[in-house]
Amino acid sequence: MIVLTIIKLMKWNKLYKYPKSTRSLINNARHYSIEQDGHNGFKLPSVTTILSATQPAEKRESLANWRKREGAEKAQRIMDQAAARGTAMHKILEGYVEGKNVVDMTPVGEQATPMAKKIIEDGLNNRLDEIWGSEVTVHYPGLYAGATDLVGIYEKKPSIMDFKQSNKPKRVEWISDYFMQLGAYAMAHNFVYGTKIEQGVILMCTPDNYFQKFVVNGQQFVAFQHQFLARVDEYYKIQKIEEGNYLP
Repeated sequence: MIVLTIIKLMKWNKLYKYPKSTRSLINNARHYSIEQDGHNGFKLPSVTTILSATQPAEKRESLANWRKREGAEKAQRIMDQAAARGTAMHKILEGYVEGKNVVDMTPVGEQATPMAKKIIEDGLNNRLDEIWGSEVTVHYPGLYAGATDLVGIYEKKPSIMDFKQSNKPKRVEWISDYFMQLGAYAMAHNFVYGTKIEQGVILMCTPDNYFQKFVVNGQQFVAFQHQFLARVDEYYKIQKIEEGNYLP
């Protein structure tokens, strides 16, 4: 059960008109159809689809080894529980930034609620200066699309922000895909809206309420953007090979 009550409003500044979009699966991979002039445009692969399709071999091997250690059934159960917990946590946080108190009384919600509160207390309060959009779709025309949790001013800098749940604390070297994801969203936003977003922020919490904040900016952020563009190029080469249209 979800109960909504109004809480103190956050500072919003709706500077940009974000497009409507629809999601669909193509070969089990998420794609976005961006609405333009009242019509859905071309379907674009999501940022996460691109990153998943171009995972380095060592990362795929590591995941396969983990599945083998845990057993296929248990590994799937762990992943499903994490996904459900993450979805519940995101709904609570989305409600918070929209000025609503989302109370989720389900078993999953009871676990996700303190995680969301921890992110609010340690990651958002007195740090989130201004919100431009929440759960908005951004796209780089002809290349990719995705939905970012928050875009606005964080600690006085234009930023792309994402909320993450994690089963255990993360080291910064383990989450390069998250940084590439933020870099992709920033590039798309900057291209379409003429902004200069040069910072990405990840706010993460574990089920035992261990909070982590990761901030990437400057040349390091640019480097992750370049890494993502290389993955985009690799993705489209893979697509052409699968379609039988690729010439090296």
